[in-house]
Amino acid sequence: MQSPTSRSSASRPGRIPMSPAATEEEREQALRDYKVTIEYKHLKSHAPGGVYLVPSLHDLRTFFGVIFVRRGPFTNGIFKFQLKLPPTYNDVNQHPKIIFTSAVYNPHVDEKTGELDIKTAYPKWDPSKHYLVTVLTFTKKIFYAKDFNDAKANPEAKNMSKTEPAAYRKKVDECVGLSQKKAFANLEGSTAKFTEEILSHRVLRDLLKANVREPSQVSKQAVLSMIEKASKV
Repeated sequence: MQSPTSRSSASRPGRIPMSPAATEEEREQALRDYKVTIEYKHLKSHAPGGVYLVPSLHDLRTFFGVIFVRRGPFTNGIFKFQLKLPPTYNDVNQHPKIIFTSAVYNPHVDEKTGELDIKTAYPKWDPSKHYLVTVLTFTKKIFYAKDFNDAKANPEAKNMSKTEPAAYRKKVDECVGLSQKKAFANLEGSTAKFTEEILSHRVLRDLLKANVREPSQVSKQAVLSMIEKASKV
């Protein structure tokens, strides 16, 4: 797989805008910032299925995400998380940090803090090999893993998964159920927000199902008319 930087090189400008008076440190930081934007752009076509990441409105190095689990023990789980990058991310051993804001009972996740143990999976973070897509892929993988031999974050869950699989499955089911119940509880400042469906949304959906057979052939006016009908409910 080509690196995000190499795949995006054709579309990036020849140089990063920079004041002539900028210090070497400022130039290096600007380059790190630029690489973060390139990595995020790369996610548009390479993010793992079911994983969504939205940048913060106020901090280049903070993202809000959610993963929808589609199979396995955590099926139908809706797990929200926050991804934070250190100021010197894109330097060696500057690991990203993922903290789940949904309760997650998994051997790779600290049950108290919600932090995903990335350093065990990637003892050395190499910016020439590891990117945002790397950590998101690992985040998804922990919900589909069949064994947890390398997991260290939650020893109790790891031990229970081996010695008491039924009890472990019960704990997993509980956290899946809780994630569904709290799907509309949004973290303050989060850009990955869920809102409950209202009546007009349901009416519009039903109108679209009843009247649209081939999306490519429906007119803009027809869609606007259906939206107007739904909004009057």
